[in-house]
Amino acid sequence: MALAEKVSDSIASFAPETGGTLRIDLAAIEANWRTLTRALRGAECAAVVKANAYGLGLEQVGAKLAGAGCKTFFVADLTEARRLRARVRDAAIYVLNGFLTGTGPAFIEIAARPVINSTTELAEWDAFVAQRKWRGGAALHVDTGMNRLGVPADEAAALAPRVQRENHGITLLMSHLACAETPSHPLNSAQIRLFQQVRLQFRGVTGSLANSSGIFLSDAAHFDLARPGAALYGVNPTPGRPNPMQSVVELSGRILQIRNVERGKTVGYGASWTANRASRIAVAALGYADGLPRAMSGSEKGRSGIAYVAGKQCPIVGRISMDLICIDITDLLDGVVHRGDIATVIGEGITVDDIAARAGTIGYEVLTHLGPRCHIVYRGA
Repeated sequence: MALAEKVSDSIASFAPETGGTLRIDLAAIEANWRTLTRALRGAECAAVVKANAYGLGLEQVGAKLAGAGCKTFFVADLTEARRLRARVRDAAIYVLNGFLTGTGPAFIEIAARPVINSTTELAEWDAFVAQRKWRGGAALHVDTGMNRLGVPADEAAALAPRVQRENHGITLLMSHLACAETPSHPLNSAQIRLFQQVRLQFRGVTGSLANSSGIFLSDAAHFDLARPGAALYGVNPTPGRPNPMQSVVELSGRILQIRNVERGKTVGYGASWTANRASRIAVAALGYADGLPRAMSGSEKGRSGIAYVAGKQCPIVGRISMDLICIDITDLLDGVVHRGDIATVIGEGITVDDIAARAGTIGYEVLTHLGPRCHIVYRGA
């Protein structure tokens, strides 16, 4: 995000110096947080801003949501926590990767809270805070079926008596849904029931289970605090149903050249696409180095990606390369598209989820790969 700066809503300023422009709508992120807050019917809505706020700018997103009233944030590691604390003074910041040996002083310095993922980790944390007499608190992560990080439920039950002590240090009890995007999956109800049982033993401690999709799964998954991530950034938390979230990003690039390709000639690396008619091809300055999945390259086989050019959706043809895409504009009127015009690959009705579906991946992955060398434009700051 080194090129990021606040500019007006236009491809101006530094834009000609870079291949692509990534627009990020901070007002839409705030609107999505408010939509999720309303869906929770009184439970607190936190914000997951790990992975540089899913690639969209940790500092900018964190400051926007804090200004909107978000009081709790989740990051992956201490480096992210430190960056966020520089912009957000009073919010609770939880570090999902937990407490690693030697990191204690940093937690105190930036007033962050580790998410404790094992009894060994808890013992080390307890020893540290006892020595330093610090009362900053920590989350206890209980594994209810993900089988990734977290304390097994039976071990968590054995820890429950500690909450009867003054200054027990557990400020949050949390778990993570594995299949919330699939409402009919039986693991959802099993995890909710198990978390309910564990939480009964931790009375007085804030409980958190729901991720983005979990908010729409069931009121029973809401508990006291939800932890949405991808939905904040426009990814549909209800796959197969209309997206309740606003779109947040737009990715576009300038057209560098328009060329004629004879029928029977190929385009791009590997000669994977052959023109079945005399064609006009627009070559635009975007590629997989800008976050476009190479898997949505256009060929005679499978479903290609699309780009929005001169008011129309046009197919991407040939392989997406590091810096360039080729777009078939044959169906547009001759002379409508010019060198220097804009091709949009996310936006104008093309969503992050559309890109993911065409590439055989998920919106989370698309978002976190966007824009490392693009000109970044923040709107709604």
